[in-house]
Amino acid sequence: MEVVIIISTALLFLFVYLVYRSLAPRSYRLPPSPAVSLPIIGHLHLIKQPLHRHLHHLSQICGSPIFSLKLGVRRVVVVSSPDLVEECLAKNDIIFASRPQVLMDKYVGYNHKTVSGASYGDHWRNLRRIVAQDLLSVARLNGFLHIRVDEIRHLLSGLEKASRHGFSKVELRPRLSEFTFNVIVRMMAGKRYFTQEKEGEGEQGRFLETINQVFEIAQASDPQDFLPFLQWIDYGGFKKKIVAFSKKLDGLLQNLVDQHRVEKRNTIIGHLLSLQESQPELYTDETIKGIILTLIFAGTDTSSVTLEWAMSLLVNHPQVLEKARKELDSRVGLDRLINEEDLSNLPYLRSIISETFRLFPALPLLIPHQSSQDCVVGGFDIPRGTMLFVNAWAVHRDPKVWDEPTVFNPDRFEGKDQVETHKLLPFGMGRRACPGLVLGQRTVGLALGSLIQCFEWERTTAEEVDLDEGLGLTMPKSKPLEVMCKPREVMYEVIQATILQG
Repeated sequence: MEVVIIISTALLFLFVYLVYRSLAPRSYRLPPSPAVSLPIIGHLHLIKQPLHRHLHHLSQICGSPIFSLKLGVRRVVVVSSPDLVEECLAKNDIIFASRPQVLMDKYVGYNHKTVSGASYGDHWRNLRRIVAQDLLSVARLNGFLHIRVDEIRHLLSGLEKASRHGFSKVELRPRLSEFTFNVIVRMMAGKRYFTQEKEGEGEQGRFLETINQVFEIAQASDPQDFLPFLQWIDYGGFKKKIVAFSKKLDGLLQNLVDQHRVEKRNTIIGHLLSLQESQPELYTDETIKGIILTLIFAGTDTSSVTLEWAMSLLVNHPQVLEKARKELDSRVGLDRLINEEDLSNLPYLRSIISETFRLFPALPLLIPHQSSQDCVVGGFDIPRGTMLFVNAWAVHRDPKVWDEPTVFNPDRFEGKDQVETHKLLPFGMGRRACPGLVLGQRTVGLALGSLIQCFEWERTTAEEVDLDEGLGLTMPKSKPLEVMCKPREVMYEVIQATILQG
């Protein structure tokens, strides 16, 4: 009897101990923090713009390429070395394949159901398959080649018109934005929405204005994402603003879908609607609108910003510009324009683009990831639900990886057809890498090659173009690029013939 009592008591104590261990908060060995966390706000007071540079500064204060922050109720971990990026997005890729939920994605992103904002799971996998294997497949991109060629023609025509009488000052940003925006929108909707002469009227004007507002709102974070109790009073009116805006945007996107349902155009929207007929539960109107939104976000500003940085670097380094032009003249010739098939035979042009991606990534901070379970990174515990910031800008300038990391030197990529993705991250890495990689490379390569081949470029003054970074998710130049431009005499007839083809 005594033995039974002893065993029963021991089992009771064991049960109580196990329950206590399961309920007690686990003690984590977290990455270092740059300062003591304040009550309620945590480290929110440390967050300053530009965020990628300031996070790099905090990393240096910690003396570690991995550190942690407490931003209100959210735990955040920041990594800024290639080895740690590989550990997060290769070794622990599935764990970090989810996204943190923020207000912008809730109201504008169809309640976290777009391919960029959805949590990892069946819904996201379906969206990813649709976009990567169908809408942006090599075969479909080849089918839309005429759009990219035609938009190049519009770009060259506008520059020729502005500089046909000799060197003239041009501002490149609006021209590059027009080019990239119309490439994406014509693929989706089959018509141009933006021109230099007239920015559209009626439906087209409202659509363009609304998309520009999307970019502005998306670039602004809000304390309500980190301090949810502020949503009760709608601190700053942010929630009210995006709710009203999301209804306006949804109405325009729905109108676009409805037009294609009637007209049955040969576009991405038309293709999705044809799939909707056989699988209505998968290809809902909401899914289609979310895909439209994602493609516009991912495919327009990123490419135009990269092109503007590339041209800024080239006019500051005329010897690089001349070397790229000689490559084009020798490998493409002077009797025709560069085409996409030429890109594989232009290694120096590709090196210029890679070096631009390295110095000025369109997403200096990758879209945040979130851990779905506890894991270990860099020897530190990362609790479930932790937001992960990958500082691609810092990785690209890591002196342990790159010689003279702040110097523009395309020659560093000579003989390197591929760079390890955890060292160069213009399109992200792992399951959440951008599915538009091939389209982005083609768009930037064709545009930059055409500008170098067809025009002469000089700075407006003897001083170098400033390379100061502006604020925004895609890290635009602080000041729009103004350059002197004129058609190359040896290419003038080719340019004219190209313009007349339109």
